[in-house]
Amino acid sequence: MIKIDRTFSHMEYIEGMDITSHDIMDKVLKYREEYDYSKYTAADVKRALAQDNLDIEGFKALLSPAAFPFLEEMAAKAKHVTCQHFGNSVTMFTPLYIANYCENHCVYCGFNCYNRIKRAKLTQEEIEAELKAIAESGLQDILILTGESRHMSDVEYIGEAVKTAAKYFKQVGLEVYPLNVDEYKYIHECGADYVCVYQETYNTDKYETLHLRGHKRIFPYRFNAQERAILGGMRLVSFGALLGLDDFRRDALATGLHAYFLQKKYPHAEISFSPPRLRPIINDDTVNPSDVHEPQLLQVMTAYRLFMPFAVITISTRERAGFRDNVIGLCATKISAGVSVGVGGHVEEEKGDEQFDISDPRSVEEVHQAILDHGCQPVYNDYIRV
Repeated sequence: MIKIDRTFSHMEYIEGMDITSHDIMDKVLKYREEYDYSKYTAADVKRALAQDNLDIEGFKALLSPAAFPFLEEMAAKAKHVTCQHFGNSVTMFTPLYIANYCENHCVYCGFNCYNRIKRAKLTQEEIEAELKAIAESGLQDILILTGESRHMSDVEYIGEAVKTAAKYFKQVGLEVYPLNVDEYKYIHECGADYVCVYQETYNTDKYETLHLRGHKRIFPYRFNAQERAILGGMRLVSFGALLGLDDFRRDALATGLHAYFLQKKYPHAEISFSPPRLRPIINDDTVNPSDVHEPQLLQVMTAYRLFMPFAVITISTRERAGFRDNVIGLCATKISAGVSVGVGGHVEEEKGDEQFDISDPRSVEEVHQAILDHGCQPVYNDYIRV
């Protein structure tokens, strides 16, 4: 039997971690705990859809089972709102995994430290070769990822990769282990524009049973990562729960409110959502959501759009091509293309194993054409450095 490391509480910081105010976290967790989605009715959903500016109560209604019969109406309104704020543009990007070493034991992740996979870490020369090859595809937005290992992928290593990426790309994002404010400031000065940190689940009790060892086990440090990134100068921060780990409606509510309250506190911050679902991993193909199917995912995405009209919504290659194509322009405004989720893979074959299985392996050219076929405009860059 796998045992949880109880030598330290998952709700208490450990040495070296910046301690942040918990005002937003406490509020979000209270809303999640008290959310009884069974009480909402068709009348509540209709009232929510009639609102010009969706309030929290309306957001709750649109995430409830009562909203499911209104999915077409939600999608139609989401498309209208998306068009108002984004036109018909869809931004393209790709991820680059530069290392897959990890010090966490997360039971659902292919990178977890106890999973026997091929581990690898790109040299700075290999990183530049990968970045150059990706840039030749025309993409100008790159997301750099590592496994969560400070020992194997320290902040200086990540910073050097970001400096190189900034030579080839107009936008550089980061999806690595959570950092302290001064570290986010350093990475921002290296050239990073945005940060993606996903809470996985906002159920603190379930979180403890899923994150058995490592720094990721500390729930509040991860929760407050976006705030530290903003304080470190990052322009955009992304939020998400891994739908299927726990009650997806409550996790979707908490995700939306986490972003909502943080933007209230920092109005200049740009907000992004990514609604990934569980996918099979190496050595465990049973990891899959049991209750989050494509219609439920669409419900979550349209609710996000109506609650936070200006937010970027990214659709992952975890989803099949047909679903991804149907949500661009409707609620999703950013899509990945030419994706490899192993280490490297754009110059030569992957040096290290992948984090999860993908469902859409299409090239940049194929995704570009799919965007055009759906009446939208592929955008390779929407940001200018000054």
